[in-house]
Amino acid sequence: MNKVIILLGPTGVGKTSASILLAKELGTEIISADSMQIYMEMDIGTAKPSKEQMAEVKHHMIDIVEPSENYSVGRYIERVVPIIETLHKKGNIPIIVGGTGLYIKAMTRGIFSGPSADWKLRKELIALEEEQTGILYNYLLDLDPNAAQKIMPTDTRRVIRGIEICLKSERGISELQKELTKPLPYEFVKIGLTRDRKELYGIIENRVDDMIKTGLLDEVKGLLERFTHSPIHPFTDSPSRTDLAGKPIHLLTSMQAIGYKEIAMYINGDITLEDAVRLIKRGTKRYAKRQFTWFKKEDNIHWIDVSGIHDSSEIFLRIKHVLGDLLS
Repeated sequence: MNKVIILLGPTGVGKTSASILLAKELGTEIISADSMQIYMEMDIGTAKPSKEQMAEVKHHMIDIVEPSENYSVGRYIERVVPIIETLHKKGNIPIIVGGTGLYIKAMTRGIFSGPSADWKLRKELIALEEEQTGILYNYLLDLDPNAAQKIMPTDTRRVIRGIEICLKSERGISELQKELTKPLPYEFVKIGLTRDRKELYGIIENRVDDMIKTGLLDEVKGLLERFTHSPIHPFTDSPSRTDLAGKPIHLLTSMQAIGYKEIAMYINGDITLEDAVRLIKRGTKRYAKRQFTWFKKEDNIHWIDVSGIHDSSEIFLRIKHVLGDLLS
């Protein structure tokens, strides 16, 4: 069975630079597993590899869709598989790099993505929920009680998706998940990077400060000016605000990314810049904590503690040492 290397870990741990050194050593290419780096024009806030880094090693699944477009896990897998197959045909071992647990789970354990989004239906469902809070959850209970029991009644987004799947497929989510969920047919070699939590949080705080200094405000302003008809406020609960494609802004995944929603609040005059920065740091730390939780569900991860190490070359050497036995 063909091998695929997965280099995973929380945001800020040191994956990017080390992965480039690893790809150069193996003469291969990198496939991003980051659900925000797929979006064009969202460079600073998503901490994409620099142009220089991407010139050193070819990267896939970065800058592939517009920020106004929602992107599903299913679409990600559909696009990643041909890339992996092409690299294998060249005799190369692909390197998956990222921190989006859902993408990694979809590859290694399988995940059900379901039918494509129906925006007309979603608008109608949102309108129903606004008229009578809780009606959608009760509707899902009738359609698929097993699926409803796994969703919080207040998680409107997941409730709507559950109803959408049931109505478009005419089958329950639970039934479809059992039938269609399967991992990709590769031998995954998983390397995880971890750091002392306090040290990681310090790196995160410095990274956020650097994002502000290098132009995150202008990046968010440009996106909002380009993709919204309404006053700048991309995460309102009101479905009346739409992007240029007519989709409710608050449903756009790109505008929910940490850093973008907080800066949008500042631009809109809702909070101060100081508060925005504080919220971004807090949100990023919480995200890192959630990433650790996701990764604990993955088996056979070979963890490397890089606490106190800030030289990417040294991190690479540690990865190389662990991979020596795993790839033989």
